[in-house]
Amino acid sequence: MNVAVGFWGVAILALLLIGRVPVALALIAVSFGGITFLVGLNPAFGIVMNTPYSFVASWTMSAVPMFLLMGFVAYHSGLTTGLFEAAKVVLRKIPGGLAISAVFACSGFAAVSGSSLACAAAMGRIAIPEMVAAGYRPSVACGSIAAGGTIGALIPPSILMIIYGIIAETSVTQVFVGGISIGILTAVSYVSVILLISWLRPELIPRHIAEEKESSIRALLDIWPILVLIALVFGGLFSGFFSATEAGAVGSLGAVVLAVVTGGLTWKAVQQSLLETVLTTSSLFIIAVGAAMFTRFLGISGLSGFLNSTVAGADLGYAQLMLIIVLIYLVLGTFMEPFGAMLVTLPVFLPILKSEGISLVWFGVLVVKLLEIGMITPPLGLNVFVIRNVASQYASTVQIFRGVVPFFVADLVVVFIAVAFPAIVLYLPGG
Repeated sequence: MNVAVGFWGVAILALLLIGRVPVALALIAVSFGGITFLVGLNPAFGIVMNTPYSFVASWTMSAVPMFLLMGFVAYHSGLTTGLFEAAKVVLRKIPGGLAISAVFACSGFAAVSGSSLACAAAMGRIAIPEMVAAGYRPSVACGSIAAGGTIGALIPPSILMIIYGIIAETSVTQVFVGGISIGILTAVSYVSVILLISWLRPELIPRHIAEEKESSIRALLDIWPILVLIALVFGGLFSGFFSATEAGAVGSLGAVVLAVVTGGLTWKAVQQSLLETVLTTSSLFIIAVGAAMFTRFLGISGLSGFLNSTVAGADLGYAQLMLIIVLIYLVLGTFMEPFGAMLVTLPVFLPILKSEGISLVWFGVLVVKLLEIGMITPPLGLNVFVIRNVASQYASTVQIFRGVVPFFVADLVVVFIAVAFPAIVLYLPGG
């Protein structure tokens, strides 16, 4: 063991990431170099050859491409297009009803997507033009969708939660169930922000009621396929009828069948769904393989054990430890994408949390929430740039970042509640 080598490895990794080296390449390079230095070239090559298969061949990992396929099929076949219109039917009489409808539509899309970016892109194309036409300030309209998109990774099925459950060796289903509370709490906090702005600053969000342009019955009937799909996946998953992995397979098959029934499954939709599933899965898996190698490197160097003993010796309280972790994730979120930030930090944090007796189910939900905050914070803020691409005629990047500020504050309140009252997350999983 050589703890100094472990520290050097972490420092070099940080420099590579700051220098915009791809996360997967940085993880693999540092791990391979560090293991070579510690135990030799042949063992390092052995880990490089064995880790990809041993990690990716996990039965649970098959849930990732299945849930991705379900989301892409639902999106490209048009199963999700009626969510915004249906939400408007129910919420049109509330001040700020269009923005609130967009948040609820994001929540519905999240239940079949698991992707923050896909959620923001889909709802942005549909809702922003209508909100701006109704008198909403473009920055606030774009900001509400950018923030609403983050719900995509909180409400199951969440790809981030699946990867976390595998890395942390904890129940993916329990993390899913725990995420429901924070997903709902986040949606409620965003709705509260919209109502508050509508009340205090009606020039930003008009108080007038949006006129109904389409048949209410028709708008509600248009979402029956997505409701069936959600009921199928959630019902089977939370009743224990099938596992998270099986839920992905059932969900993807259900999405295909419903797309055929509704006539939305064109050849182009099939091609796009399969291509995006393969590309997204590949990018996630190579990062995950790098993280698995990095975990091995930290273990061999003895850094994980050293950090455990240091934290135990420092006698940090729960609040102090959580403050440090929250600040680290908020900072990482400003320049790293969520998967990279999670997989770089978990090998360091998980042993500490286990030794402190902190629930890994609860921590998984908290981590995903913190990582999603990074999706709307500058300078990286991927959701903001997605909205900029789909609504470039309405607002600049700087204006959209200004628009997300009230929602960022709401996110911090949700994080505080989750840290102060872990039972909110653990009540549904029974933890």
